[in-house]
Amino acid sequence: MKNGLINTLLKDDKASQRFILILMAVSILVPILNLLVPESWPIHVSTYTVTLLGKYLCFALLALAVDLIWGYCGILSLGHGAFFALGGYAMGMYLMRQIGDRGVYGNPELPDFMVFLNWQELPWYWYGFDNFGFAMLMVLLVPGLLAFVFGWFAFRSRVTGVYLSIITQAMTYALMLAFFRNEMGFGGNNGLTDFKDILGFDLQSDYTRCTLFFLTALSLALAYLACIGIVKSKLGRVLVAIRDAESRTRFMGYRVEHYKLFVFVFSAVLAGIAGAFYVPQVGIINPGEFTPINSIEIIIWVAIGGRGTLYGAVIGAILVNYGKTWFTGAFPELWLFMLGGLFVVATIYLPQGIKGLFDKWQSRQNTATPTAGA
Repeated sequence: MKNGLINTLLKDDKASQRFILILMAVSILVPILNLLVPESWPIHVSTYTVTLLGKYLCFALLALAVDLIWGYCGILSLGHGAFFALGGYAMGMYLMRQIGDRGVYGNPELPDFMVFLNWQELPWYWYGFDNFGFAMLMVLLVPGLLAFVFGWFAFRSRVTGVYLSIITQAMTYALMLAFFRNEMGFGGNNGLTDFKDILGFDLQSDYTRCTLFFLTALSLALAYLACIGIVKSKLGRVLVAIRDAESRTRFMGYRVEHYKLFVFVFSAVLAGIAGAFYVPQVGIINPGEFTPINSIEIIIWVAIGGRGTLYGAVIGAILVNYGKTWFTGAFPELWLFMLGGLFVVATIYLPQGIKGLFDKWQSRQNTATPTAGA
């Protein structure tokens, strides 16, 4: 039944089929090359590379979430970094509770930063995070609930366009300022770090790193299939209608705010999941993840990859972050200028992103190929 559903979703969609196959192949091949191939071999994949690729896949899932609402519904959110960070903090709180008395101060209940700040007891909102199931529920619930409340008021008030973008950016900036405060109980400027293990498995172990990488790739594939299911359904057609002609769609009797709210909340939950996978692989979560520039970068990933294509957003996220990794090492002072220039060039000359460029190349190849029997 599952195979039949997947085949239905990917029917006549060669690009998505190739994307899923490549993603699954990479998710299996990379751990094998890390765990089973000796380090002396040239095809060995280091643990550092596994972690780096896992981080790229987290960003790809985040870009997928943004492309769903921007590319198919026309909601330009400049605040999705907030949902990503909230999911990361939920995971980070669980990982901090797992440290127990192995911290610097040896307190079995309070994380080190609370002991340092003379906290006497664990805040009520930290209760339950010693349980993995509860923490994972919060990964979904906290970003989803914030998106629901925000979207309920914004969409009912018919806030659209640049005004909505500014409000979402103000939301993430307000959260950044709040999480920077030590009295909030989330580690202040330093955030949450020094994680030891997850579900009893050592986070520094190669096996744990590879497992996290595989689960991240699997989550990206499942999220991609879920997004494909949405955009190919009647709901997806309504979302595109809202994007192209919101007033006309409203006059036809559709409750536009309900459709927007649903896809906004779903997108926020995907962003929270991306943040939850990001934290154990990177090893830290701090208020810097809330900064508005992070949310703007996500938009750049989607625009460069190809808005409204899903897999284009994934490609854009991976390529831009790979470029960021390389350029920040080679030209650290110039990277931000390069990123801005790349966005400008893509906007002017590649309005459909890398995906559009590939489509043009493929079209030329098909035109240049002589027909059979000619």
